[in-house]
Amino acid sequence: MNEAKAILNTYRQSPRKVRIVADLVRGKKVKDALELLSFVPKRAGLPLQKLIASALANAKAQNLASEDMKIKELKVDAGATLYRRRPRSRGMANPIRKRTSHVTVVLSEAK
Repeated sequence: MNEAKAILNTYRQSPRKVRIVADLVRGKKVKDALELLSFVPKRAGLPLQKLIASALANAKAQNLASEDMKIKELKVDAGATLYRRRPRSRGMANPIRKRTSHVTVVLSEAK
């Protein structure tokens, strides 16, 4: 099957927040997804829009691109977690987890 893929590794936002935006465009046509992401008021909207555009450019480089390509798979996984410490009273410290995401998009031709 003709597929094009793009990956965004170590995106500095938690996977839970990125999945909210990813769920909006999963399974849609590429044209509709790019248009929808330009109006999403979430921070993850622009990086996902760039990632889908990159996958479309990869499809064009492989001579697979057509007008009716759709998002076959949009996967958001947890990346590395950066651990920091927050000072608390009486010499204690609480952990802060700065989470990252790995996002993978696969485009295919719509039937």
